[in-house]
This record gives sequence, C-alpha cells and structure tokens, in this order.
Amino acid sequence: MNKELAKSIGSAARQARTALELTQEDAAERIEVSVEFYARIERGNSLPSVPTLARIAGVLGVSADALLGRTVFVPGGGPAWMHAAAPTDAPEIRRVTRMLRRASPGTLRLVTMLLKEIERHTQGADDEGAGSAEAAGGYEPPGRSDEQGDDTGPQAR
Repeated sequence: MNKELAKSIGSAARQARTALELTQEDAAERIEVSVEFYARIERGNSLPSVPTLARIAGVLGVSADALLGRTVFVPGGGPAWMHAAAPTDAPEIRRVTRMLRRASPGTLRLVTMLLKEIERHTQGADDEGAGSAEAAGGYEPPGRSDEQGDDTGPQAR
C-alpha cells in the first residue's frame, strides 16, 4: 500500500467531510461503506477501490484530483464543481434517518402509525383552535372519553 497516497486521500476526505459538517457515520452511509472502513481511509490506513474513491468524491463534493493530492482542497474556495452543498438536515434528523434505514419492517410500520397519529392530532389542533385538548397540550387516546365508561374516573368508585 502506498502510505503517502493513503494519507493524501484520508486528509482530503476528512477536510471535505468536516466542511460539509458530516460525521464519519454520515459520510460512510452515503458512500456505502462501513464506518470502520471509512475511518481507516481518513486515518490513511486503507486505500479505497476506484469505485469507492469515485463515491467519496461524489458524496463529499471534491474532485478525484483533490483526493489524490493533485490539487489542494480549500473549503468554500475553488470551482463550484469541487464542492457539495452543506447538508440541510440537523444532525438529529440524519441520526433518525440512519436508524430508520436499519429498522425492521415491524418497527417501520409502528413509526409510520405514530407519525400518522401525530399528524392527525396536529391537524386537529389547528382546526379546533386553542380550546381543544390537543392545542392545550393534552392527549386523549382515540375512542376514549369519560362518556364511554372510562373506569379510572370518579364514577367508577
């Protein structure tokens, strides 16, 4: 392995990734490699294959020349084709997205149902105004009310 080349690729990849405010996990996921392998690339301990090098360049918005040490990567400088746009999602959103990509089908169904319920209650709060339980921050499960025989209230005693 050419240690000098590996260090050049790793250094340029790290500079580009940090300029985009991505974590190593974010970059690895987008490049479609393991986090461990991507970290070894950044440390200069592994050389990526040519297809992986091309994905690194595309995802991080740098030219292959910059990764190979033929040009210098300057965050925010140089031609526009050398730079990708900064991510618009907050780190928390990217983390949830990563988790959902690895989730089981059952978990995805549960999350989908939860999101639909949140959306339904959010729309209900907008439609009913400030006097509704949802707008006041309360939550009443669907199909439950004191009139329907809630046995936790005073009339059950």
